[in-house]
Amino acid sequence: MSERDEQAIEAEIKAKGLDAPRLTPESIDNTIRSEQFYVFPGTTLTVCALTLKNGFQVVGHSAAASPENFDEEIGRKIARANARQKIWPLEGYLLKQGLHIGANMRPALTSHEGD
Repeated sequence: MSERDEQAIEAEIKAKGLDAPRLTPESIDNTIRSEQFYVFPGTTLTVCALTLKNGFQVVGHSAAASPENFDEEIGRKIARANARQKIWPLEGYLLKQGLHIGANMRPALTSHEGD
């Protein structure tokens, strides 16, 4: 999904007043600490490694089918988008786990009748 599509969906979610805990394009971007790129010599293969704030890394790649169409800047954009897309399921799991733990940490209501 493109970042433009993400923004359109985000606007729709806000317009509908859906405000439960969730991930946003901004929250995904805020997990990224740094990015590095590498183009393998003699190829069109571009790799992007995004390092997240917790030190975990996700990797994305791109490659032009025709060397004549290779543009390093475009390759970087595609590789970065590919790597960034991999953050969503990781952060989704983390959010769901946090919600699960939070739900299970609520004090149980007990009745003291008959004690």
